[in-house]
Amino acid sequence: MKLRFLWPLPLFLALVAALGFGLRLEPGSLPSPLIGREMPAFELAELRDTDRRLASADLVGQPVLFNVWASWCVTCLAEHPVLMELKRAGIPIYGLNYKDSRAEALRFLDRHGDPYRAIGFDADGNVGIDWGVYATPETFVLDRHGVVRFKHTGRLTPELVEETVIPLYRRLEAES
Repeated sequence: MKLRFLWPLPLFLALVAALGFGLRLEPGSLPSPLIGREMPAFELAELRDTDRRLASADLVGQPVLFNVWASWCVTCLAEHPVLMELKRAGIPIYGLNYKDSRAEALRFLDRHGDPYRAIGFDADGNVGIDWGVYATPETFVLDRHGVVRFKHTGRLTPELVEETVIPLYRRLEAES
């Protein structure tokens, strides 16, 4: 009779173990199906000038960073000084403004600086979905052919940039 009440215990312990394992994973290290593949094709109006377009073809020809961000994203604000440093280091960064208000995004850039060469305005988030975006910020490193070589979900830290992003970018640049 008492054994009948114990059957949920192994199920509960397995669930706790799975949850514990999942909590130890870093969201930024989750693999992307885009790694090693050509970036998704897109064309969007630019954030600052709606008469101009940003397309996937604009990201081809040299290695670039492609950063998905939004003005409402607190982590994007925390990451922003790192992006400004990358710009000062001469690394080309293109942006995708994701599910945002154009006015708020422009206010954010005017207040904090603009590290981007161009920014696509993805108000409805469809382009972000094609890129597999599930959180902001997300940063991709693309080679000169537009192939995704690296993806990071979450804030770029100075350590991650120094240890991973810049060495990868410089290697891809040397291959160009």
